Amino acid sequence: MEQILANGLYLGAQYALIALGLTLIFSLMNVLNFAHGQMYVLGGFVTYTVVSQLGMPFIVGLLASAVTLAVVGGLIERYLFRTVIRRSHREESTMLLAAGIAFFLDAVILLAFGEKQRGVPKIINGVFNWDFRLIMPYDRILIGALAIALIAAFILFMQYSTAGRAMRALAQDRVAAQLMGVDVNRYSTLGFALGAMLAGLVGGLLVTITGINLGMGGPTSIKAFMMIMIGGAGVISGAIAGGFILGMMESVGLTVLAAYGDITYLAIFVLLMVFLAFRPQGLMGKPWG
Repeated sequence: MEQILANGLYLGAQYALIALGLTLIFSLMNVLNFAHGQMYVLGGFVTYTVVSQLGMPFIVGLLASAVTLAVVGGLIERYLFRTVIRRSHREESTMLLAAGIAFFLDAVILLAFGEKQRGVPKIINGVFNWDFRLIMPYDRILIGALAIALIAAFILFMQYSTAGRAMRALAQDRVAAQLMGVDVNRYSTLGFALGAMLAGLVGGLLVTITGINLGMGGPTSIKAFMMIMIGGAGVISGAIAGGFILGMMESVGLTVLAAYGDITYLAIFVLLMVFLAFRPQGLMGKPWG
């Protein structure tokens, strides 16, 4: 049981960080960013390049991933999403744009880094062993702790900073926020950049554990959407809850259902469909309509 809980918390911290970026973008702009998984992959490859190819410390690679993805996210919002939102009143236009960006980033990653699995050396060696009831490599403990620290920093930023309060106001009522003097364009760009940066940070963190490859973008996006469906679309606390719930479900499934083959996600999808049939707005979301 201790091992299942520890694995669930480790996975949940990563998943929550991924979901936070996606739900922030959705709450600010009502945009479903299908390219979120590709941003995660790009962040992992940036960290790999800085650490393994340039020989820089891991923290430098992680910061490079954060800055690179923040810039990419800001440019995408400024020159693509803002233009489409201004010129088109159909919501599916932004969805098609997001899908196109996902395909474009896949092509860029393929050309720049190839399709092979990449990784970086362990940042810390050794294994924590508590009476054989809980066995966890120290690098996973460190990555999980860093993910939780980043989640806490994000919450504090959104709660107490001027930019965070402006983005929360924008998420609650875009028109009212604009009437109160909030620069909608500026904070939309900042929010998209911050969401992309969170995806890049998770990619940078996990390249030390699981490695990174071109095919991870799509499954990561699917998991991110599952998390915000569980917690409630556009709700920050819901994204965190959804991430930890999915992490715990995956940990339990991989342990309990291991004898029945690789059916963990089949069971999770079935439970998710049943859950959404009774509560389509998620745990913390408001009823639609």
